[in-house]
Amino acid sequence: MANQNQEIKYNKLFINNRFVDAKSGKSFHTINPINGKQLINIAEGDKADVDLAVEAARKAFHLDAPWRTMDASKRGKLLNRLAELIKRDMNVLTNLETLDTGKPWGDAQRDVRHAIDTIRYYAGWADKVSGSTYPADGQLISQSRKEPIGVVGQILTWDYPIAMLSWKLAPALAAGCTVVLKPSSRTPLTALHVAALTAEVGLPEGVVNVVTGHGHTVGQALAAHRDIKHLSFSGTSEVGKLVMEVAAKSNLKKVALHLSGNNPLVVLKDADIDEAAQIAHRAVFANQGQSPTAAGRVYVQDEIYDQFVKRSVELARQRKVGNPFEEGVRQGPQIDEKLLTRVLSYIEAAKKHGAKLEAGGNRIGNSGFLVEPTVFSNVNDDMKIAQDEIYGPVQVIIRFKTLEEVVERANRSWSALSAGIVTRNIDKATYLSRHLKAGNIWVNTYNQFAPQASIGGMKQSGYGRSLGHAGLKQYLVTKTVSVHAPWFHQQHQQQHQEQQQQYRQ
Repeated sequence: MANQNQEIKYNKLFINNRFVDAKSGKSFHTINPINGKQLINIAEGDKADVDLAVEAARKAFHLDAPWRTMDASKRGKLLNRLAELIKRDMNVLTNLETLDTGKPWGDAQRDVRHAIDTIRYYAGWADKVSGSTYPADGQLISQSRKEPIGVVGQILTWDYPIAMLSWKLAPALAAGCTVVLKPSSRTPLTALHVAALTAEVGLPEGVVNVVTGHGHTVGQALAAHRDIKHLSFSGTSEVGKLVMEVAAKSNLKKVALHLSGNNPLVVLKDADIDEAAQIAHRAVFANQGQSPTAAGRVYVQDEIYDQFVKRSVELARQRKVGNPFEEGVRQGPQIDEKLLTRVLSYIEAAKKHGAKLEAGGNRIGNSGFLVEPTVFSNVNDDMKIAQDEIYGPVQVIIRFKTLEEVVERANRSWSALSAGIVTRNIDKATYLSRHLKAGNIWVNTYNQFAPQASIGGMKQSGYGRSLGHAGLKQYLVTKTVSVHAPWFHQQHQQQHQEQQQQYRQ
């Protein structure tokens, strides 16, 4: 059940299956976005703590270590057991997620359920990783092996903490890697609780390590560490570029970048207006607009534009904003004051540039970081709110006339993470899904994720993939083994000759 006074048990680093203080003894405090007050002090790790965690993970990955000699099927059973423990602690984790992020309790619970489903999905992959055999010429037997890449670093973002944790941790463990994970300094609570559950499950020491701290210290140390073989980063495109540069200069480690986007949603004139407005409303306002896949630009065909705007305004005004622990609240606060200020600045800029404010536009109250659901019409592509990723509850509605026009305008963006299409015409849906540049495209829905289907971006939205088989493959390396085997070919040739002789007889 929802409990705003949930006890927080874990606030230290997790290394070698134990919670420990940072080497420096420092700590930082997280902020409760509901009221803007300090939530709890968290151990502040730095490079020295990353070194300890990586060394623990390196030892756990040694060829003779329990994790490396464990049957793949047992890894799968341990992951399934982890999913069961998360299910057991669902209310606790949901409360922690809501306290940390400010998202409505029901939304946080859906994120926890999604994490459970994702971990179970990858548990099924643990004993199904296999290579191939090749029909090599001559006296060669050639085959490939799929092996875990080694010690991996994982840097999480703050918008979907427990969901992102499952996207990264589960495939890495299914592949047989060991992990050093950095949760966002804004939202570390669920990662630390899940870390405790990995020890309860029985994962060997050093397989999972969690180092809390800031990006410029812990994140930098992970990107630069020479014993980390793969780094998975979720965050902004600007920081992603820096991570890639540091990783390349250290040991040319493999990097997967899961970055942000300013995503288009295209509504065609044949769409049911009420259904389309509902889809667009959820696509923009889910998670307080704090989603890398949020539909930051809603393109609506000219014939239904005015009706669509009217319905969108009605939905925005009906949206209940407030304490995320209260029943019926659909929108909580922004994550912190910095983001609140950013969102309000974009609203002011839009008004100055001539966009029409149809609904919202104001901060709610003085404590916490609540913003009214905001709708702008009469927006053109050159306005700042159309070009930038706002990361807040602001709907930007743009008019268009033809399919060819909207494709060209939608693809003009620096990013290409997601796109959406609302139409009753399968031919138009096919045309748009083929020509829109985005790693993920939803038709007549939005922000629907399944553990089986991969997600990732193009352009400056990155090139890593999460979920599905693609999410597993990035934690594996391919080793080709070719054996000179004249005896095999001689035996095969002899068997063939004997079979031919029997056939002739």
